[in-house]
Amino acid sequence: MNVFGHSKTNFAANLCEKNMEKLNLSALAFLCIFLSSSPNWITIQAQSLPPAKFDGFLYSSGRVDPDAILIEAFFDPVCPDSRDSWPPLKLALDHYGPRVSLRLHLLPLPYHDNAYVASRALHIANLLNASSTFPLMEQFFKYQEKFYNDQTINLSKASVVKQVVDFATPAVGNFLHSEFETAFNDRRTDLKTRVSFKFSASRGVYGTPAFYVNGFALPDIGSPLDYNGWRKIIDPLVSAKFDSRLDLLHTKF
Repeated sequence: MNVFGHSKTNFAANLCEKNMEKLNLSALAFLCIFLSSSPNWITIQAQSLPPAKFDGFLYSSGRVDPDAILIEAFFDPVCPDSRDSWPPLKLALDHYGPRVSLRLHLLPLPYHDNAYVASRALHIANLLNASSTFPLMEQFFKYQEKFYNDQTINLSKASVVKQVVDFATPAVGNFLHSEFETAFNDRRTDLKTRVSFKFSASRGVYGTPAFYVNGFALPDIGSPLDYNGWRKIIDPLVSAKFDSRLDLLHTKF
């Protein structure tokens, strides 16, 4: 390499080093500006972590067996098919007693304008008075038409929230009216509702009602299942568990 080429290489290296120093200073300055202008950055990162509690509301009318068959239901409080699927499912749960358990997940569908507010109300009810969760859901189902799109098309979001608060409070407890109303301004209840939506999406659920039994999805998402349909699904599982226990007893003796 000649002298000119060598000095040219050194010049290029020095120039590159100076540019890198400027780039590093620029990057550091940008990071400082970003952090100072985004005080919630760390909070946003923390919110991407898994929730502290598994999503869903447990339905129980009493004792549940440790190895109970698990049904997971995905409902939208203002979905007519969710409404129609609840009575036969509840009847089946009462029939099987402690042998079957239910975990309810909420999936507020985007084309039901008030589904998110109603779902958030159920999360609030569960926080304030857990025993009121399913009674409130049944109230939403019974008077569902009050919250259909056409019924609230001319109402503001604040008006709909007030209507939901006034509607839900008697089921939760009239003495909790102010707490219920305040909870709609609490970011945490909003996050709980979002977690439910994201959980449903992570399970591949795109419509309501949808059902999983012992972790396996049932077909026909979006269609109600009648009582006889539940019996056809659950009876063989209950019999299989009973047969397994008999086989274990025979093995021991």
